[in-house]
Amino acid sequence: MTTKIHALLIGINHYLPNRFYRSLQGCVRDINLVDGYLQTVLKIPSADIHRLTAPNPEETVLSSVREGDRDLEPTYNNIVQAFAQLTQVAQLGEQVYIHYCGHGGRVVTQYPELKGNGQTDEGLVPSDIGTAERYVRDVEMTTLLKRMTDKGLVVTMVLDSCHSGGATRGDCAIRGGSEIDDHLSSTESGVAPREELMDNWRLLTGAETESGMGAGSPLETTASWLSPSSHHSARGYVLLAACRPSESAYEYAVNGRDHHGALTYWMIDSLNTLGTNISFKILHDRVCAKIQSRFAAQLPMLLGQADRLLFDSDVFVSQYAATVLDVDGDRHQVLLTAGLPQGMSRGVQFAIYPLGSTDFKDKTQRLAVVEVTEVEAAKSIARLVAEDGEISVQAADSTMALIEQGAPAVVLSASADLVRRVKLYDQKQVGDAENELPPAIAQKQTEAVAAVRAAIAHNGWIVEVSDDTPEGHYQVSVGRQGEYEICTGMPITNLTPALMSDDPAAPAQLVNRLVHLAKYQAVQELDNSDSDLAEALEVQLLDSEKQPIAQTGEIALKNGENVYLRLHNRSERQMLNIAVLDLEPTWEISQLPLKGLDAAFYELAPNETLDTRLSFQVPDKASYQQAKETLKVFATRGFADFRWLRLPLLDQQIQPRSAQRGLSNPFAKLLETIGGDPAQAPTTTRAIVLAPDPNAEWTTKQLQLVVKALF
Repeated sequence: MTTKIHALLIGINHYLPNRFYRSLQGCVRDINLVDGYLQTVLKIPSADIHRLTAPNPEETVLSSVREGDRDLEPTYNNIVQAFAQLTQVAQLGEQVYIHYCGHGGRVVTQYPELKGNGQTDEGLVPSDIGTAERYVRDVEMTTLLKRMTDKGLVVTMVLDSCHSGGATRGDCAIRGGSEIDDHLSSTESGVAPREELMDNWRLLTGAETESGMGAGSPLETTASWLSPSSHHSARGYVLLAACRPSESAYEYAVNGRDHHGALTYWMIDSLNTLGTNISFKILHDRVCAKIQSRFAAQLPMLLGQADRLLFDSDVFVSQYAATVLDVDGDRHQVLLTAGLPQGMSRGVQFAIYPLGSTDFKDKTQRLAVVEVTEVEAAKSIARLVAEDGEISVQAADSTMALIEQGAPAVVLSASADLVRRVKLYDQKQVGDAENELPPAIAQKQTEAVAAVRAAIAHNGWIVEVSDDTPEGHYQVSVGRQGEYEICTGMPITNLTPALMSDDPAAPAQLVNRLVHLAKYQAVQELDNSDSDLAEALEVQLLDSEKQPIAQTGEIALKNGENVYLRLHNRSERQMLNIAVLDLEPTWEISQLPLKGLDAAFYELAPNETLDTRLSFQVPDKASYQQAKETLKVFATRGFADFRWLRLPLLDQQIQPRSAQRGLSNPFAKLLETIGGDPAQAPTTTRAIVLAPDPNAEWTTKQLQLVVKALF
């Protein structure tokens, strides 16, 4: 802990009589659990921890529940005042930690001019909802959080909230519920005047904002009250939420007696196990494993700066990996978070590392190697195998005892289709034609190509093939200026700067470019038009007036032109998990932060339409007269993380990431680096069979764009 932490803990068991929200059992106990951790482990003084709790009347041991007179009732006024007080006391660069346990609700909006008639506001449900009839609405929460991030505070928010009452707690984004409160309560807000609330909402949702990002990247100006810091704080904002909008978060008797929210209990358990010197992503992986193994219908969500260290402002870039959901020691097998949507196949092997591991280069740290034997919709079963020879039952038992839920699992083996075939050509003739060389360069082409051959020999993912083999993916030769050329029939343009064949470092750089291009083009090729989901997803590009743009072939746009990407879920019941990748002309692959959220995906509700404003620009007008760009939209039923498909600009170093790779058939094509050790050749297993699956629970659609510098 490098900076001071201020905490606001809200736990509501007892709700005054009302129409929608029954009292709960474990919320105050959750807050006590969090409070104990903050004080005993992080050594945060009690004076810096503000508590609002509402125990049930039958809870007689009030000394352990309310801690004397320190707690206030979590009424609407007290919650709003607590946010204001926290914002006033905390100083620039200090941290604010907010933990809410209670109901979340949906109510007919009081701001139809912002959201439309008949739409809903979402928010926290205070204990006095039955008398005050006021929610802490999303429009109000936007202003409360914006004030914090405007001041330069580092904000972390945990929502273990509910809308359904009884034994379950609500949803991650305060969005869901079988009932919507249609009672027209007071329109007066205790947060700010109505105009200020609406202005802040418009600002953070981009309703009246237009600007560009340059370098050909699209602009995403839509944000939500969940992530104001994406616009107002360089330090970032993190939300750990109990579940997805369409789900409920469970509260259950963990030890057979005491009720806890699943999110809060396993979060504190994970902190006690892993310590605090980890990222939110690592914490989220273990919490997900613990909860998903018990409640398959509850998937905790992590939004915002996932690589930020816990209770700190520093960022740690960790590799992506699959996660061990469950361990079956008797059968010597594990359950992994990789299934059909991730393109798993029988025979794929994973190396399992200790819980909390972030560096997968040290093979001595491996706990076990497992091989996938059965693939499910979003999970895989993998059995323990020996890396060399047989493994005894006793050794297998000992190995399985070391594997914990939440441990990272990194792909080791995949299909030989991963290897990219390259033909090297050094027989160009002397002459003035485009495919001929000047005499001085022609004399050196054999030596230059031989240097590339040597570089390829030390790479596990690029292999040289002769003229007798099937056509290669790429052809490499020397150009008329002495530069290396990469061709796929014709030379690939925009590979800048040129790599000169007389530069000793160029051959290795060339191989790195080939690997980069292989991954970029493999993403381009992803397609699953036979999927059951294809009809559910509608993708359109709209002009600045939100009128459809004709989509016959490539779409021509002016440089800097503003357009809208419209995503529509046609399904009446099916939620779609959506991710949008931008394949840029600079050979970069980025992911659009839908609704301003840096998350694995955005959950598009049945019949929901999402409009995202974009602006495209030619990267460099001196080099480009026009630039081709592709927007690739993915939709899945289950959890799928597409962030590992991101690529930096050409020639920039790729951050080390694990290989939770692939979607259905193209799984083999996407595994560009395996286990953090890309210099090693991929191993293959005979059990891997690539077979098209027309019922795969994912689909993708794409838009081809041409951005012209001069229209």
